[in-house]
Amino acid sequence: MGKGFFLSKGVGVLLIICGAASVATIIALSVVYSQEKAKNNEVSPTNGGSTTNPPVTTPAPTTSNKPWDQYRLPKTLVPEHYNLMLRPRLTPDETTKLYIFTGESSVDFKCVEETDLILIHSNKLNYTKAPTLESVNPAVTAPNINKYWLQKVTQYLVIELDAKLKKDHMYRLSTDFVGELADDLGGFYRSEYEEDGGCCNNSMQPTDARKSFPCFDEPALKAVFNITLTHPQGTIALSNGAQKDIDIGGEKLIQTTFAPTEKMSTYLLAYIVSDFDFVNNTIDGIRIFARKSAIAAGQGEYALNTTGPILKFFEDYYNSKYPLPKSDQIALPDFNAGAMENWGLITYRETALLYDPEFSSNGNKERIATIIAHELAHMWFGNLVTLRWWNDLWLNEGFASYVEYLGANYAEPDWGMADLIVLNDVHRVFAVDALTSSHPLSSKEEDIQRPEQISELFDAISYSKGASVLRMLSDFLTEDVFKMGLRTYLKEFAFGNTVYSDLWKHLQDASLPNTVADIMNTWVLQMGFPVVTIDTASGTVTQKHFLLDPDSEVTVVSPFKYVPMHCGLSVPKIFKESVTDSEIKATFVPSTGTDWVLANLNVVGYYRVNYDQSNWNKLLNALNTNHSVIPVINRAQLVDDAFNMARAKIVSTTLALSTTVYLDKERDFMPWESATDNMDFFYLMFDRSEVYGHMQAYLQKQVIPLFNYYKAETGNWTKDLPGHLDQYNLVNAISLACKTGHKECTDLAKGWFEMWMNNPAKNPIHPNLRSTVYCNAIAAGGAKEWEFAWAQFTKANAIEADKLRYAMACTKEPWLLNRYLEYTLTPEKMRKQDATSTIVYIANNVVGQALTWDFIRARWTYIFNEYGGGSFSFSNLINGVTKRFSTEFELKQLRQFKEDNADIGFGSGTLAVDQSIERTISNMKWIEENTKTVSNWFQEAIKPL
Repeated sequence: MGKGFFLSKGVGVLLIICGAASVATIIALSVVYSQEKAKNNEVSPTNGGSTTNPPVTTPAPTTSNKPWDQYRLPKTLVPEHYNLMLRPRLTPDETTKLYIFTGESSVDFKCVEETDLILIHSNKLNYTKAPTLESVNPAVTAPNINKYWLQKVTQYLVIELDAKLKKDHMYRLSTDFVGELADDLGGFYRSEYEEDGGCCNNSMQPTDARKSFPCFDEPALKAVFNITLTHPQGTIALSNGAQKDIDIGGEKLIQTTFAPTEKMSTYLLAYIVSDFDFVNNTIDGIRIFARKSAIAAGQGEYALNTTGPILKFFEDYYNSKYPLPKSDQIALPDFNAGAMENWGLITYRETALLYDPEFSSNGNKERIATIIAHELAHMWFGNLVTLRWWNDLWLNEGFASYVEYLGANYAEPDWGMADLIVLNDVHRVFAVDALTSSHPLSSKEEDIQRPEQISELFDAISYSKGASVLRMLSDFLTEDVFKMGLRTYLKEFAFGNTVYSDLWKHLQDASLPNTVADIMNTWVLQMGFPVVTIDTASGTVTQKHFLLDPDSEVTVVSPFKYVPMHCGLSVPKIFKESVTDSEIKATFVPSTGTDWVLANLNVVGYYRVNYDQSNWNKLLNALNTNHSVIPVINRAQLVDDAFNMARAKIVSTTLALSTTVYLDKERDFMPWESATDNMDFFYLMFDRSEVYGHMQAYLQKQVIPLFNYYKAETGNWTKDLPGHLDQYNLVNAISLACKTGHKECTDLAKGWFEMWMNNPAKNPIHPNLRSTVYCNAIAAGGAKEWEFAWAQFTKANAIEADKLRYAMACTKEPWLLNRYLEYTLTPEKMRKQDATSTIVYIANNVVGQALTWDFIRARWTYIFNEYGGGSFSFSNLINGVTKRFSTEFELKQLRQFKEDNADIGFGSGTLAVDQSIERTISNMKWIEENTKTVSNWFQEAIKPL
């Protein structure tokens, strides 16, 4: 955080008060089989010997002290080395009609505590012969296997021995097994695509390695892996290690063996069979794989040219060479995450890696750069050094979510990437972390046990709050000190595991007289964040826990009892010596005249800021008279803070609305983006009420000057804009102008779309504008426009298909939206990876809201089973469908939905259900208290001067 405090006549005061001291939400997804498929997934095991019984799947008792009924492995065995041979079948089995894979695996493990029990993770695998156990040391005799079975609930292969394993001796467990190569996007799964055929991929994080082979599937149990894949001729095989050897076998098969991996966690494993092509950089050992058509179209070139500079940036940032001999990245047709940092073989959605200037927007390009940076950051932070257990996931993902901006900024220095973290992460997570149903960054290890609990951690708190507080800490320590501590941390724990406090120690050693842990604990071990209030007349600064609903009760136990966050990071010298956790007395001269005070310069602090009314009036006056005297990032902050504090009843709603009055003169992206994000809440609350018309008229009045500005700057929409953020704001101008019914904008969108319909081979719409133009043209049209879009979607590449998929949800025809909802759960029409986000798109449409809610409730059992109880996107689905809820009737329905589906469950969306209930209650109160005031304000604001 900044350390300065100064007064300047006519310019104001820039102040950072307190604070500790930072994807793209990129998350990997684990999807379990549906119950229906599981019934057909049983491949009969055969008894491998007279002394061993076939495995029997048994449920875990609800209360049991047996080791196999616990979700964590006992600390008795430590793996050191795996040999894994897998053969996927890319055509259905003649007998079962299922796609399957067969495998042979052996694991060498060390006994660290004597035991007569082997527990190893196994999920949805069937064993074709009995496991065998042998001693690696010929001088030691291994015990016999007494019996073995599958423990379904806790996902173990349980092996009981007739004697104990000896401490400090090495043993080898060997297994033969078969599993389904399903299309469920989790573990080892298959993907089909029309132009080339099919492939098989994997997604292991967090607990799906056990679906492809028996393993000690916890991040601390690192080992070396030898992988061999048997696959059809005409296909290629990829894995973490470099390709070592290829043998041509019978049945037109190829056997590809890979070099041993470094010591690594199971969740970072990757193996893929496909008929993809690649582009490469022979100097840096970088390869980009994708479908042949995508490579032929040059869509891998941008990723190839961007990866090298970002890798070099991180080598310098970490002061450590890239730890592996190769860097492969692959774009997959079916992948539920944005990307996954598998060591040496990073997997991506096609839209997260492939760029084509004919189809890709500015936003597509930025997403590719930031996701590549995020995943490459993990090659060291997460892969080389790995958190011991998932309760500290936030440090892994939060760190990558912070430095992705640094890496992307290095690769694209003209974009101004560093500031966008405020909009994309800080403001985003504030909305979640201001709820009483939020959670601390770090959980207790014993509280995170089951796979669904682990999956639930992959949320905005872990990613965006993690990024925000680490950015704040880096600013306070200075980036150089932050990097110094980071480098020694990586050096000490290379190829090992840590807890988050290990990083604090290294940062401490690099920097401070104070203790980093003391500073950071109140940010990490309790949920929420403060609002800092500055009284410029008295010089008093106070803080308290910010809650979006001030009447809500915090029931989550905090070790600090929710005293305000620690302010000891930086107390400017101008402050008096008396400092407490809740109040700081400042000695600055009270401001007079037009002088104003502004806090949290560049929004490096993870907190909101309030002022006395006099200072607010002066800031509003500065915005309306010469807004450029306030830094652009702080203009965005003033809007966002004011709107959210109004929802929390800290300031008036009219004050918040007043921060938008100057926007008719604003031309920068960040304040406009902040304003439109916050006005989205007003749309959600009022697009079904009488306030809507007045709001539309006001926002149209504010945006028309911006629309006309870009019309002139582009020569009546015929020229491109050079600036990265200017291109974004051009989209904002057209989007909001059309959304508010500005006829010139609507005619423009309809005209462009009609030109395309008349000549489908030539699309006249710039890629930057396609999403918003498609949406507004389809919204203004009918079945003809929607059917044209669907026809284009069915033959579009992934980049273009994403834009059309979003836009088709904009139609105002209920029957089309109902049909589109049905399509989302029809894999022949829409890929499973896109189902939940498409449903949310439809729910965002006021016409589609009720339709979507009815659809979700009627289909919840099917959606949960087919699309995965462990799906990370379930929280987005539940929040997205319910965010407009604001009536007593909707609240009752939501509570009934929770009750009706308690037995089925909500997987990673469990917390989202409670957040939705809390948000609905808050929305109800807000509407009751603000409707009349807001309506009157808009009516006054649109009156002629």
